[in-house]
Amino acid sequence: MSLWLDFMGSEIRYIQTANYGKVRVAEAGKGHPETIIFLHGVGGHLEAYAKNIVALSDQFHVIAYDYASHGLSDRLPDIDYNPMTFVDQLRELMDAMGIDKANLSGESMGGWVSGLFAVKYPERVHRLNFNTAAGLPIITEKGRQELQQLVELTAKATTQGPPTFEGIKNRMKWLFHPDNHNSMITDELVNTRLNCYTQPGSKETAPKVLAMIGLHDDYLIPLEKITADTLFLWTEDNPCHDIECAKNSAAKIPGSQLYIMQKPAAHWPQYESPEEFNEVARKFFSTGKI
Repeated sequence: MSLWLDFMGSEIRYIQTANYGKVRVAEAGKGHPETIIFLHGVGGHLEAYAKNIVALSDQFHVIAYDYASHGLSDRLPDIDYNPMTFVDQLRELMDAMGIDKANLSGESMGGWVSGLFAVKYPERVHRLNFNTAAGLPIITEKGRQELQQLVELTAKATTQGPPTFEGIKNRMKWLFHPDNHNSMITDELVNTRLNCYTQPGSKETAPKVLAMIGLHDDYLIPLEKITADTLFLWTEDNPCHDIECAKNSAAKIPGSQLYIMQKPAAHWPQYESPEEFNEVARKFFSTGKI
């Protein structure tokens, strides 16, 4: 089944921002008083939330978007690529869409950006969901080794010659639980990412974007400064930032909660087990509890 069937009922459009050009947005549920903004990972795109946007739009105004130089948003070769740049892009996007305050749910780098945003602009964040997030202290040797593997896989997929179908497919296997490789890493999903990676200007911007992985420890989220209700949504098989990392980080935010997915999932639980993810997200963003 095409992932674009999951988007039926949503609107795909472009938002003009002051400093980050045109930003591609998927949106559903306009008119609801509370907004959820979904933030994807480094090198990713809004299709990571294909199974969540419409599903939650009966209760929330739901948005997913492509970062600058990601997905089908404008390529910007001259900006400084670090997580704080994407914090600023999120602020501009919210301003352009007339959103004063939102719930944030970020996966991987999306969690990293969300956490830094919540520290810089606490008045603009209602509740915060760290979904297998980056930007947290990695405390195990296994996690460190997996981070290095990610750097190597990403380089092979995007910077060592033109991106290829097989290179991107191998990179995506890192995102998914092995039980989900055959059923979920479809040709359509791989080709969607390949199309994003071969947009005009990507050759110049991709190395700068992906170099942010190497900045991980320079921009750790100051967790003790987060005041929003916070959920750590994790998996048993999340690479790099394992459950020990999530527990260690959750202990630094008073009142935060940790939920571990029950069904097989690795780094993309919102896509690998959308029914479970959507149920937990709906409850947390509605009540602050799980």
